[in-house]
Amino acid sequence: MHRRSILSLGLAVAVAAAAPFAQAKTQHHGHASAQRPASAVVTPYPADPTQHMNQLNGDTSAPVLAEGAKGPAVVRAQVMLDRAWFSPGEIDGVFSTNMKHAVAAFQLARGLPTSGRIDAATWGALGQQQAPVFGTYVVTPQDMAGPYVKIPDDPVEESRLPTLGYQNPEEALGERFHVSPRLLAALNKDRPLREGQMIVVPDVLKAQALAGKATGIRIAKSERMLYLLGEGDKVIGAFPVSFGGAENPLQPGQMSIVTKVMNPNYSYDPSLLKNPKADEKLRLPPGPNNPVGVVWLGLSKEHWGIHGTAEPSQMARVQTNGCVRLTNWDVSRLATVADKGMAVDVQA
Repeated sequence: MHRRSILSLGLAVAVAAAAPFAQAKTQHHGHASAQRPASAVVTPYPADPTQHMNQLNGDTSAPVLAEGAKGPAVVRAQVMLDRAWFSPGEIDGVFSTNMKHAVAAFQLARGLPTSGRIDAATWGALGQQQAPVFGTYVVTPQDMAGPYVKIPDDPVEESRLPTLGYQNPEEALGERFHVSPRLLAALNKDRPLREGQMIVVPDVLKAQALAGKATGIRIAKSERMLYLLGEGDKVIGAFPVSFGGAENPLQPGQMSIVTKVMNPNYSYDPSLLKNPKADEKLRLPPGPNNPVGVVWLGLSKEHWGIHGTAEPSQMARVQTNGCVRLTNWDVSRLATVADKGMAVDVQA
């Protein structure tokens, strides 16, 4: 099966937010491919990573941002949203529809008009108690050593592997910092990944505490968003999701979480897949490139669950073989507050 398209650190980078953006395609497990814009950041950069980080953090501009915007201000807003539990999906410097829904959910939670645009009031709410957006990270020997694995295109061969782990350091670091490998490369032009190298990263690890106890989940199909609910059904978090199409529809109605499995195996059953690549049932080993990612929250509807993915760039952009899919980092965060018995309300 095709996996994430990981771009090298020698990429040509757009020199301004208004510069043209290239298109990239990825496929996974027979899902529809989708085009999405590449990311951009302003160049040139200081050679010293700390100086570069300080330069980025020193940008306190607050332009009005709306769907279609690109550039460093969008990256800052994406990191702030991510840390506040309102995920834009993969941080890539592009104001997508996913980000618009995340902004609207954040505005709703903060009592602001739900325009889906980042205006002065929204910038102010995002910036409350937030640490600087960018940080530095020193690449470790383990980052470079892995172990990494080449994922085959044949499920039978996959089933023979001990794990479906990351394929390279770019992929691993991208997931750790919730950032597209392309943007990570752009932020560190002329800083090749190697042991001991200091790089600039989005500092997503300084997440805020969830604003209240999670009491339920609402999935809005029309918005392709999963909303985390608190007392009184107040929205306290939001994550973009993908789910099945007409052949494997996610039906509106009430379900509940019945199981929670961390680092799950995947039961490959060709009878449940739209375009199976093997005729036999298989057990695929765990790992971030497993078809269900690093977490499985089983639902009361047989064969359905909320889970991770090997394709974070495709959140809410493709139809799947079924189930409800989040990025690995979003489903991992969701799993810290979602337990067995939690209600899941699916709305059209």
